[in-house]
Amino acid sequence: MKRLSFAGALVALLAFMPAAQAQSFPTHPLSMMVGFPPGGPTDTLARIVADGMKTTLGQAIAVETVSGASGTIATGRVVHAAPDGYTIGIGQWSSHVGSPALYNLDYDIIKDLQPLSLLAYSPLWILGKAALPPSTPAELIAWAKSQPQPITVGTVGTGSAAQLCAIYFAQKTGAHFQYVPYRGAAPALQDLIGGQIDLSCLEASATLPSVEAGKVKAYAVLSEQRWAKSPNTPTMIEAGVPGLSITFWHGLWTTKGTPKDVVDRLVASVQNALADAAVRSRLETLGFVIFPRDQQNPAALEAYNKAELDKWWPVIKAAGIKVSE
Repeated sequence: MKRLSFAGALVALLAFMPAAQAQSFPTHPLSMMVGFPPGGPTDTLARIVADGMKTTLGQAIAVETVSGASGTIATGRVVHAAPDGYTIGIGQWSSHVGSPALYNLDYDIIKDLQPLSLLAYSPLWILGKAALPPSTPAELIAWAKSQPQPITVGTVGTGSAAQLCAIYFAQKTGAHFQYVPYRGAAPALQDLIGGQIDLSCLEASATLPSVEAGKVKAYAVLSEQRWAKSPNTPTMIEAGVPGLSITFWHGLWTTKGTPKDVVDRLVASVQNALADAAVRSRLETLGFVIFPRDQQNPAALEAYNKAELDKWWPVIKAAGIKVSE
């Protein structure tokens, strides 16, 4: 009887351990992987969300920059981390849609990650250096067509939304572009301000201050409707380039195999952060649009990511984009 009692107690203890571990999670700081340079929109969003999540989790989240290969290196760190919830990663269109279509990765972007939540989005828009002659989208298209030499366009990594925007724009208008690759939006914006490149398609929320200060020109947003933060800027569709609409969205993932209770706690911390008035104010001031509460969960992020892959992978393949750059 004593042996049976001991065995029963041991089984009960083993069954209790995962729940106890999840209940105590986290017991030390977490890491959030960011695949793009500091100062860009993804890095900025990551720091705001991480700061908001620590209130629920009771632990700090260290934001770690692991840039390169259009965000896939940072994503790989999350894929290959211990499945304990202590490593999470913020991703976006480039890292979780464009790049996986081009890079020979040792992971599947859908099957090998545990989605947590959609976060926020903002439009891309076409920006030009301040000295560029055109003032309107129509003038930009006419000017681009008339240039004898290729126009320099900054792109943010191979297969990024910025690159796809430029390729699509060139195809629709007959412009000739010379693509200049950057590791992130921040250095591309710096060179645009400095006049080293002519144009770029960058995320609107991170570049609005430079537009408002007159350091660069905003020609058109790449969305179905005008952006509330810059209502006088037309859409590219209004300017006569149909189909040029790309939502620059962000989500949060952790490692596949992370216990469900830990995943649930992480999701709750994200939801609480995005519901916090201070966090919302910071994001909305920057021009981010927070996804609705019913999309702040693993199922919604997985479905959204899959739909984006189905939509854009055929376009990327047809564009003949190569990783060589």
